[in-house]
Amino acid sequence: MKFAPEDRAFLAARLTSLPREVLPRLRLVVRPDTVLRWHRDLMRRRHARTCQPGRRGRRPTIRSIRALILRLVRENPGWGYRRVHGELATLGIKVAPSTVWEILKQEGIDPAPERASTTWADFLRSQADALLACDFIETVTLTGQRQYILAVIKHATTRIRVLGTTAHPTATWVTQAIRNLVMDLEDAGSRARSLIRDRDGTFPTLIEEILAEAGTQTVLTGIRIPRMNSIVERRAPTCRHELLDRCLLWNEHHLRQALGEYEKFYNQHRAHQALDQAAPLRAVPDPIIEPVRVIDLTIRRHDCLGGIIHAYSHAA
Repeated sequence: MKFAPEDRAFLAARLTSLPREVLPRLRLVVRPDTVLRWHRDLMRRRHARTCQPGRRGRRPTIRSIRALILRLVRENPGWGYRRVHGELATLGIKVAPSTVWEILKQEGIDPAPERASTTWADFLRSQADALLACDFIETVTLTGQRQYILAVIKHATTRIRVLGTTAHPTATWVTQAIRNLVMDLEDAGSRARSLIRDRDGTFPTLIEEILAEAGTQTVLTGIRIPRMNSIVERRAPTCRHELLDRCLLWNEHHLRQALGEYEKFYNQHRAHQALDQAAPLRAVPDPIIEPVRVIDLTIRRHDCLGGIIHAYSHAA
């Protein structure tokens, strides 16, 4: 005898209420294990109807918590899932250690011992906050006079400082410019452990003593190896392209005025790819996520250096 699904459900539900005279005949038709299996199937289908459709197992981890876990691992390569779980606990975020391990596994992130090695890029980036680099930039004014611009750049923020410009960079002039730099750093509460420069004979030996008294070591680049001072070598063409090659500079006084205005624009407004499109002295503002048609995008242009360079900002 073959039972239909309705008959199986009926027998499983009415098993305890069947009369005694039916039970002997029922034992001849089906086995007790079969009836129990029908009962389990009935309960499983009933439970499936009461549960929310499309949701199985535990709830997924909140997206923001998942992003935070990946950020902690990215910024701390030596942290394992247990260490990440401990940091989340100190932040008041309750997540199981197994959840952290599962997220790292899904993203294909290796265990901490296999990704704890430090790359050269990370090592140099960690040391950049204490590094300065200086060099001379040459230009010629309309009077035919050759001018030498002494500039210093901080590796971490790529902030540029124009120490001065002169037609005759003597040892006395360079020494005084370095003294001014040391005083400016002390007033700003900043300290550089190393200053990178080339082997130009214009730099006197006295500046090494001045920097050593301030706790800064002078590092000389190799002979004919400009990439050892790559930050300055990269920013010098930028200054030429954006200012020196596009502006007619009459004399030394005009050059100093233009360099002062360009230094302000470079440090406070110009976007740098190495800083995620931020300026050395200005962070990137929060992005606009609302539709453009809802926001009044009134942008004003500010001319720098007589209109050679344009800067844009929101209208107040």
